[in-house]
Amino acid sequence: MGLQHHIIIIGGGLAGLTGAIHLSRAGLPVTLIEKNRFPKHKVCGEYISNEVLPYLQWLGADPAELRPADISRLLLSAANGKTLTASLPLGGFGISRYAIDAFLMNKALAAGVRLVTDTVTSVDYEDNRFTVETQGHGSFEGTVTLGAYGKRSILDQRLSRNFLQQRAPWLAVKGHYEGDFPDDLVALHNFPGGYCGVSKIETGHLNICYLVSTDSFRQYGDIQQHREEVMYRNIHLREIFSHSRALFEQPLSISQICFDEKTKVEQHMLMTGDTAGLIHPLCGNGMAMAIDSARMAAEGVLRFCRETDYSRRQLEDDYSKRWERAFSRRMKTGRLLNNLFLKDRLSTWLIQQMASFPAVLPFIIRQTHGRPLKVMNT
Repeated sequence: MGLQHHIIIIGGGLAGLTGAIHLSRAGLPVTLIEKNRFPKHKVCGEYISNEVLPYLQWLGADPAELRPADISRLLLSAANGKTLTASLPLGGFGISRYAIDAFLMNKALAAGVRLVTDTVTSVDYEDNRFTVETQGHGSFEGTVTLGAYGKRSILDQRLSRNFLQQRAPWLAVKGHYEGDFPDDLVALHNFPGGYCGVSKIETGHLNICYLVSTDSFRQYGDIQQHREEVMYRNIHLREIFSHSRALFEQPLSISQICFDEKTKVEQHMLMTGDTAGLIHPLCGNGMAMAIDSARMAAEGVLRFCRETDYSRRQLEDDYSKRWERAFSRRMKTGRLLNNLFLKDRLSTWLIQQMASFPAVLPFIIRQTHGRPLKVMNT
């Protein structure tokens, strides 16, 4: 099997690394191409649902080694400060991308993955094989290529992906802070034009990451002015920022964020993580969903490599269908919640109504989370 197939993975985030570990452990030669050096901070909510914990343990990458924050409760607030709390049925853990990406990278290297630090410039498919060109390391040939390079890339332009034609109306900002906050809580605070997630990570520090509409943000001069004049209207955000010390010299930010649908297979590449579809923050567990998408892709690739009567077309169709079954409901729920919570009066009314019907918030949580993953014997 290994002599006939070579797997190329473009991107070394959560999906790329977990997929690489899975495939390499199964005996396939894997080359992972990542443009950045590890470790690196990234704009991310840094909360992972426990639904993927059995899979990570099966990969030999148990995050317990990193002593992440153990999270079991959700707090939701409207822009006017009205709050609602609920327990998270499966719970989750808070872990920084700086820590988890480096951890998974080391696990990948130990599993035999070849790591190439370079930028991919083009991907061509011909005669059932891929040729992946890079800036500094020449070309790589493989039978299967996985796209795991994130939200938006020059490679998307080279592939002429349709989502690039859509407006990208969101800006995301993230920072780490030192301050008091419950160890077991993830909070989602609404403010006019956006919402902000707060939870602890493995260091005991706070990860504060928020999403704001570009149109709303553009009215203010910079991040600090927008924070003070808009975000501080939510009393909880004012309290958190006022009593916390920033650990980054400047917050990290990314723009041109778009939540429109993306193709799951592009020119025979299987797309995973944010490359397959940007997972809405209101789904609450985008990191877990990225990991799960890599698992589905890896299981399909292994079948393709082992079974001669399992065609590439079947691989692509099956992966797309599995992705839709696993995530389409969550994605739709996230978009719906986004449309509701960005309307200040409506979000306040909704939270007041949800407080009167305690079963509503647990129901929403179930719509945006999955069950513990069952790993196929591969």
